[in-house]
Amino acid sequence: MAQMNYRDAIRLALIEELDRDERVFLIGEDIGRYQGTFRVTEGLFDKYGPTRVIDAPISEPGFVSMAVGAAMEGLKPVVEMMTWSFGILAMDQIVNHAAKIYYKSGGACPVPMVIRGPAGPGKQLAAQHSHSLETWFAHSPGLKVVLPSTPADAKGLLKTAIHDNNPIIFMEHPQIYGVKGDVPEDPNFKIPFGVADVKREGNHATIVTYSRGVHLSLEAAKQLAEEGIEVEIVDLRTIAPIDMETVFRSVAKTHRAIVVHDDWRFAGFGAEIAAQVQEYAFDELDAPVLRVAGADVPMPYSRVLEKLAVPTEQDIAAAVKRALA
Repeated sequence: MAQMNYRDAIRLALIEELDRDERVFLIGEDIGRYQGTFRVTEGLFDKYGPTRVIDAPISEPGFVSMAVGAAMEGLKPVVEMMTWSFGILAMDQIVNHAAKIYYKSGGACPVPMVIRGPAGPGKQLAAQHSHSLETWFAHSPGLKVVLPSTPADAKGLLKTAIHDNNPIIFMEHPQIYGVKGDVPEDPNFKIPFGVADVKREGNHATIVTYSRGVHLSLEAAKQLAEEGIEVEIVDLRTIAPIDMETVFRSVAKTHRAIVVHDDWRFAGFGAEIAAQVQEYAFDELDAPVLRVAGADVPMPYSRVLEKLAVPTEQDIAAAVKRALA
């Protein structure tokens, strides 16, 4: 094990995979000479050169299309979105091409590519740079959607993504790039998709979450524990595929469920989790499934208003108490 932050764990996974497989290459805006907006690719341009760390023009449709073609030809591109909010520009390439070519070709043309980058609200990034788009992509068959919350999960899941034969949407929350934790240095360390992780055990209520929501929930759990309330926190880690069996087991234990995410509340991914819990674990519930999510407004630039538009530890604690009441 080595102590490192979330950003460095991602970089370590990229280095290990670039060293392991000459078919792997990186492409994105400012990832080479500038070393990445969030410094994830720091030092990689000097180490691997311009043919494996490619500075792309400012055209998400263009460089995602290039990556799709490269993947169809047998390479393994890892695309960086400067922010996943810019992924909206490449929705046609991602949803109509990357996600569907394997199916439309009858299995003749796999598309082994990863598209990664920061997703979710940062600090005063405002309305056009604060999107949480995981539900959009999870809604599209053919894509796998990954949202790690810890440095170890980030490394293990990214390595699994690069080894996968399908297009992977890999979302990293900008507010947790600096979070530190133990990371296995084993170059063969991988975490399988579709396996949730119970980050904290408890018996009064279940919190189902992912990405930054895990950290918010852990902080809320500390506050609640001081009042004698012990919550269980299920980190989904991937939402397509999704491990609902772990969620159902936890709900059968606690009989209450709260879903936490940064995305807008209306039609956010929490609605899917709530629907599945009530459909398949209804008899285990002693209270309605509650959601703690972002406000249904464009993200304000004002820091004061921004804090009101995103979920907080206090919001989560209040929801747990409502479920218990």
